[in-house]
Parts: sequence; structure tokens; C-alpha cells
Amino acid sequence: MEKENLVEIANTRMPFGKYQGRVLIDLPEEYLLWFARKGEFPQGKLGMLMEMTLAIKIEGLDSLVKPLKRG
Repeated sequence: MEKENLVEIANTRMPFGKYQGRVLIDLPEEYLLWFARKGEFPQGKLGMLMEMTLAIKIEGLDSLVKPLKRG
């Protein structure tokens, strides 16, 4: 996992759905698990970042990413 990815996870907003507008690191773990169970993370970079976010949350490392938020 690259530092650039962590910065993106801390600052990229969810573009659709129930949690539209929320920063990825602030998405509920249950919501990310729902995508994982369905096997349907979005295509491309967003899906990759969401999968990384889930891994971070499962390992309890949210607190390492949250300080990377801008403003």
C-alpha cells in the first residue's frame, strides 16, 4: 500500500449511494463489507481504494489514515 493511496482514502468522497459525499475512511465497515460480500466493488480506482479502506478498517488502522485528511 502506497502513501499516495492512503492520502486518497483519507480525502476521496464516495460519489454515489447511501453514503454519497462521505470520505472513504469515514464509511462504515458494514457498508464496505456489503460490497465485499456481493463481490461487487466498483470498477477501477474507486473500487481499489474501497477494498483498501476495508482492509484498513478490519485491521483497526483507521487512526493512521484519519490524520491525512485535508482541511
